[in-house]
Amino acid sequence: MSKIKIFDIDNMSLGSVTDDDSELIPLMTQEDEDEINREEIPELLSLLPLRNTVLFPGVVIPITASRDMSIKLIDDAFAKDKTIGIVAQKNSDIEDPKADDIHEVGVVAQILRKFKMPDGNTTIIIQGKRRFSVENVTQEEPYMKGLVTPFVDDDFDYSDKEFRAIIDSIKEQSLKVVKENPKLPSEASFAIKNIQSDTFLINFISSNLNVSVEEKQEILVNYNIKDRAIEVLKKINKELQRLELKNVIQSKTRDDMDQQQREYYLNQQLKTIQDELGVSTTDEEIDELEEKSAKKKWGKEIKKLFAKELIKLRRMNSQMADFSIQRNYLELLLDLPWNKYSKDKFDLKRAQEVLDKDHFGLEKVKERIIEHLAVLKLKGNMKSPIICLYGPPGVGKTSLGKSIAEALGRKYIRMSLGGLRDESEIRGHRKTYIGAMPGRIIQSIKKAGTSNPVFVLDEIDKLANSHQGDPSAAMLEVLDPEQNNDFYDNFLEVGYDLSKVMFIATANNVGDIPWALRDRMEMINVTGYTVEDKAQIAEKFLLPKQLKEHGLKKDSLVIKDKEMEKIIEGYTRESGVRGLDKKIAKMVRYAAKSVAMDQDYTVNVTSETVEEILGIARLERDKYETNNVAGVVTGLAWTSVGGDILFIESLVSKAKNGGLTMTGNLGKVMKESATIALEYIKANIDQYDIKPEVLNNYKIHIHVPEGATPKDGPSAGITMLTSMISVYTQHKIKDKLAMTGEITLRGKVLPVGGIKEKILAAKRADIREIILCKENRKDIEEIKKEYLEGLTFHYVTEMQEVIDIAVTDEKVENAKVFEIEKKEDKK
Repeated sequence: MSKIKIFDIDNMSLGSVTDDDSELIPLMTQEDEDEINREEIPELLSLLPLRNTVLFPGVVIPITASRDMSIKLIDDAFAKDKTIGIVAQKNSDIEDPKADDIHEVGVVAQILRKFKMPDGNTTIIIQGKRRFSVENVTQEEPYMKGLVTPFVDDDFDYSDKEFRAIIDSIKEQSLKVVKENPKLPSEASFAIKNIQSDTFLINFISSNLNVSVEEKQEILVNYNIKDRAIEVLKKINKELQRLELKNVIQSKTRDDMDQQQREYYLNQQLKTIQDELGVSTTDEEIDELEEKSAKKKWGKEIKKLFAKELIKLRRMNSQMADFSIQRNYLELLLDLPWNKYSKDKFDLKRAQEVLDKDHFGLEKVKERIIEHLAVLKLKGNMKSPIICLYGPPGVGKTSLGKSIAEALGRKYIRMSLGGLRDESEIRGHRKTYIGAMPGRIIQSIKKAGTSNPVFVLDEIDKLANSHQGDPSAAMLEVLDPEQNNDFYDNFLEVGYDLSKVMFIATANNVGDIPWALRDRMEMINVTGYTVEDKAQIAEKFLLPKQLKEHGLKKDSLVIKDKEMEKIIEGYTRESGVRGLDKKIAKMVRYAAKSVAMDQDYTVNVTSETVEEILGIARLERDKYETNNVAGVVTGLAWTSVGGDILFIESLVSKAKNGGLTMTGNLGKVMKESATIALEYIKANIDQYDIKPEVLNNYKIHIHVPEGATPKDGPSAGITMLTSMISVYTQHKIKDKLAMTGEITLRGKVLPVGGIKEKILAAKRADIREIILCKENRKDIEEIKKEYLEGLTFHYVTEMQEVIDIAVTDEKVENAKVFEIEKKEDKK
């Protein structure tokens, strides 16, 4: 051959040869075949595995080697006798085949030409010689070698009439295939007619059959040439039948195809005109969307909607603004996880371990999640609960959502609602607007990739109203289990099922959540931590986390309980542990800097070390003030950062017609409580041995310290009344006593909230006794016993009971003597 062309022979068939490739068809005479058969086969052969083809004796094919072992084998063989053994792999996917991965029968090949390709691969032209059997693979590195023996056909009479008829049929059918297939050149017929060797004809046709490697290998290993010929004839007949059927179908549909071609050419001309005008329809993008939709598993309604909207997109001008909106809409339909759910993990013990590992305490929340998982395990399908975790900042509400997702084996999404003031952020924009997009609920579901994630709605109490709508009203449908199975997004314009989504909302102040929204959620109070709790959290979670984040070992810094409590009480004032985490991070940075600079530092932190790094402690724990002054009573208050103690101070001064003044940045409700307390005293003046003249000639002033901090709420009612009784009678208040409760004009004591936070504040201030409304007993019973150690509770229903417990019979030192009493003494 004067010229050699390389083409992919892995998928080569009789239909693969074109006009330009016709000179590659090799012709072999009977003398050439006899000469090949006389050649001796080496006992030891280098074995080259081929992935997707089978070499037959006499056939010339090109192959490309990309594996290092194959390139090494070819280079070594080409430098010597250029003889190698070609074997087919059993599995083409195996990258590094071993002895068990190759077929036992192969063909000896002679390397005719070798080319080094620009991509580093090696291409060779080889010719098959004789078949062999692999008896034993002697080596596998750097490439395979094996002991081989000749594979010899059974003795056969080539003049057998039946065999001659088969050979003639093979030639005849092959010529018909060439004729039926318009892709094959006329030179292929010439080559088939001029092949003189029967064996080579069978091998040549077998090599180019459009069949699998396994079928070709079966032909190669057949000992009987007549059987091989029959098998080849069967496969040619099958190929011919396929081609004839194809041509019949094409003939029947030619008229329709002519009409379609006419329309196609007109459309092409129209498209060319549109391209010139700059109005391309971007058919490729639309076709890609259609292909993706064929693979989606969605309901009939969505499928029908997508098809309708796709037709609308095809009709649009791609330069219009609506085109991009419509395309985004169709992409959203494709990207949303319709009816796709992640599988829940029903190992309840593991779920409990995951929740306990990441968070300390929070038993109610953990118990609720385990309950839901247990019901889901028994029933198999149920609507997810909608939970609202409320409590002070830094207690782990948001991070708890991530742990719940891990425990359930679901995807995790977080959406911050703080400052959200546009309803469209929830429901999306209508498609009529330029730049329209879906709401953040649908966007988050698309990002999660499943329809049942754990969805954290952070800071739901901080939703804001504006002229653009009320987002809290839009959340009503999202968080209503009876409605959210068909959530309507303005952009999506079709209902989406959110009933399997586990929504977990977080809030600091429940009072700021609209009542209709609050009614739809299961409220769980996440309370603050005691000093002991914080110390454990710091030891088990915060300190190890900070050491890891700063690249230090566990023993690089040790903070013992005493020093940890000093940091908690002296440098943080919070219910959670966020501020504590920052202080510990500062301690760890001190150690990291010392390690990086090879400086000596104190591994076991002392109190002096804490002050050296964090400075002098600026915060003192809330201290109880003595009962030596009349009118000073300790109350308990709830704040957004947890509980606190509150001092109510009362003072009387001479003034015509008496009266009441208040200072301390008090809110309207708190002022009303003071007014109610004073009116109650006036109505029951005889009961407390207070003379009317004192009320008429002395003004009472109530002050609550820390005037920069706004204060409000009814829970200081009994504290204010007790303070007034104390200052009017000049009697001492019981030592280490605090109280909280609302009062009425009839002297009734009403229950208040935030009890756990208030109890923790009382313990921090070393309070020993607490007065509460009798109805608050249930709140105390829900608190852990260790939080209540050292405290005595007095449950009351009437204000008289509060006075009897709180106000002693002992007068304060230097008790004030009212002037009215002095005049009476002189008389």
